[in-house]
Amino acid sequence: MKALAATDWTISGNFLLLTSLFFTIVFLRYALLSGLYHKLLFGWLRHVFSHRMLQRRYTPGQMIREIAWSAITSLIFAVSGVLMLILWQKGYTRLYTDVFQYPLWYLPVSLMIYMLIHETYYYWLHRWMHRPDIFRKIHKVHHDSIETSSWTSFSFHPWESILQAVVIPVLLFIIPIHIFVLLALLVLMTLSAIINHAGVEVYPAGFERNPIGKWLIGAVHHDIHHKKFRYNFGLYFTFWDKWMKTESPDFESKFREKTGQTRVGDDIPSGER
Repeated sequence: MKALAATDWTISGNFLLLTSLFFTIVFLRYALLSGLYHKLLFGWLRHVFSHRMLQRRYTPGQMIREIAWSAITSLIFAVSGVLMLILWQKGYTRLYTDVFQYPLWYLPVSLMIYMLIHETYYYWLHRWMHRPDIFRKIHKVHHDSIETSSWTSFSFHPWESILQAVVIPVLLFIIPIHIFVLLALLVLMTLSAIINHAGVEVYPAGFERNPIGKWLIGAVHHDIHHKKFRYNFGLYFTFWDKWMKTESPDFESKFREKTGQTRVGDDIPSGER
C-alpha cells in the first residue's frame, strides 16, 4: 500500500504499467470466476442442476464473442481503477485504509450504501439504454446473447462499459469506504453478474417469497429480461422493478417451475408455454 501511495502513477510509463496490471487482475477475475462457475454447473454438478437449466441454445461463436467484448470491458474497468488510485493518492477521494477511522459497524453499512446507490443508478441507466435509438447503438451488444452464459456478464459495448464504470469513482468523492470493502464490492459485482447470467437457477425453492430472497436477483429473474426485454431491469435487487411495476408477472411461476415447486406448464400463462 505504501508503494502504491509513493509512486507517481501519472507518469505515462507507470500509468501503462499499472493499467496492464489492473487489466490482468480484472480480466483474470472475470475469466476464472466465470469459467469455474460454468464448469461447476454444467460439468461437475450438472446432475444436481440439470433441471434448473434455462434451456441453453448458444449461437455459433457466442462465447468467443462474449469473451472478446469482456476483454474490452476489463480494459475500461482497469483504466477506471487506475484513475481511482491516482485520485486517492492525491487526496481527492473518501477512500480510507485505517479500519478504525470509522466505527466497525460502518464497514457493512458502507457496502450496503454503495450497493443501493449503484442499484438505483443502474436501474435507471438500464431503462434509458432500452430506448430504441440507444439500444441499437449501445445495449444491443449485451442483448445479442439472448441465451446467456456466465461469459455474458462482462459482454458490453465500450460505451456501456464506460457508463457502468463511472458510478463507483463518483461515489468515492462523496461517501467514505474502506479499501477492502471496496474490493469486496468489486468481487460481489462480478459474482452477481455471473450468477444472473449463467442460465442456471441456484437459489433454493421458495426463495422468491423469502423475506430476503424476494429482493435479490437470480438467473430466472434476469433470464426473463434477456428474452422479454421490457421486464426486470435491476442489477442486485428487485425493489425498483417492484416499485416501478417493471417486474415480469411471470417471474414467480417460472422460478417455481425451475426450482421444482410446480410441474412444467403449471401456473404458467398459456402464451408463455
